Amino acid sequence: MLRRILPLTLLTAAALLGALAWAVQRDGAGDKFASCRSGTVIAGGEQIGGPFTLVSETGEEVTDAEVFDRPALLYFGYTFCPSICPYDAARNAEAASILGDRGESVKPVFVSVDPERDTPAKLTSFTDFMHPDMLGLTGSAEQVDAAKKAYRVFSRKHDRDDMNYMVDHSTFTYLVMPQTGFAEFFRRSVPAQEMADRVQCFLDEARARRVDAARWFG
Repeated sequence: MLRRILPLTLLTAAALLGALAWAVQRDGAGDKFASCRSGTVIAGGEQIGGPFTLVSETGEEVTDAEVFDRPALLYFGYTFCPSICPYDAARNAEAASILGDRGESVKPVFVSVDPERDTPAKLTSFTDFMHPDMLGLTGSAEQVDAAKKAYRVFSRKHDRDDMNYMVDHSTFTYLVMPQTGFAEFFRRSVPAQEMADRVQCFLDEARARRVDAARWFG
């Protein structure tokens, strides 16, 4: 069974990566952040992201506009994840801290793909351990599915009769900015310092062009 599941998961992840690369690839002339991208450029970013309503770790419903009130590093995972999610969340937290030391304010956001187990209280314990500004989000299955669809996130729960199941999921981190929305994605192989430097470029370019500046630049 595992031999059949693994190739399917890898193929799905490859398809998602291809979709992301296609969705964000644009000619440099039309991309206000072209100078900040490395390797494959991302265009058509308007096809990634969109409105959602989720439940925050404090127990209240929040919209995407409330979540992305400043630049954010958005990640989809789950707190019961044994290794990948904690590593990725810690990497994102470290990048946010590096940027914070430079005087920037970037919010790490963790959206659960396992709302059945990830209650607001569970998310609070997880995010408080990772970073003081990290925001945990969960919701109903329908709310989470809508957010996943907006950001082209894949997840699949393994069939088990108990609550010790695993969840396969994509592992991209998204840079989301107010008004601009989705700006860039990062693979999990990108280290915190590189992520911070690349995000810094987006912030500097937005500041220079006054893109989104009125809402979150001091």
